[in-house]
Amino acid sequence: MSTIRSICIYCGSSPGRTADYVETARAIGGEIAHHGLRLVYGGGTKGIMGAVAEGAIAAGGKITGIIPRFLMSKEATESALGRLDDLVVTDDMHQRKHTMFELSDAFVALPGGIGTLEEIVEIMTWAQLGRHRKPIVFANVNGFWDPMLALIDHMRAEGFVHTGHLVRPLVVDKAEAVVPAILEQAAETAAPAGGVTDVIDKL
Repeated sequence: MSTIRSICIYCGSSPGRTADYVETARAIGGEIAHHGLRLVYGGGTKGIMGAVAEGAIAAGGKITGIIPRFLMSKEATESALGRLDDLVVTDDMHQRKHTMFELSDAFVALPGGIGTLEEIVEIMTWAQLGRHRKPIVFANVNGFWDPMLALIDHMRAEGFVHTGHLVRPLVVDKAEAVVPAILEQAAETAAPAGGVTDVIDKL
């Protein structure tokens, strides 16, 4: 059985157009803390990213923020960063993503923009290549990820997802169901040893 100690959240640094996005992020941060797990996230203190950290902090959770140096003045405030248990400042986005992967046992995509999409797609790519079997979740707030899920189904139907059995993203609509879904899948899946360094170098 795979042990879940930390959960990585990918999400937008903006709040989005509806309060549901921020509220769900805050609730998921709280749920991670209530289950005694560590939140790993992009280190920002604004928008949905800030909300998920606020939720974990309010519930007494442990938080690791990972942020590139060039984004610190854009996505975070010094006072808010001081509330994190651990802050990792990287040289670039490539190093940030690698570090987030290495420190996380599962991944959740909340609503976000191109950066969020790129992050979760890369994690699915590594799964498809057999480099990890960590749970992957789409937190489908108000159907936000429906177009993405339809695209994945389309690619599969057109014969471009040849190892789909290795990519099993969970689709969860409610904040309180995210962590239990991860724990349930982890109980069924033994994560392989090793990281993704070799794959990262080739992507």
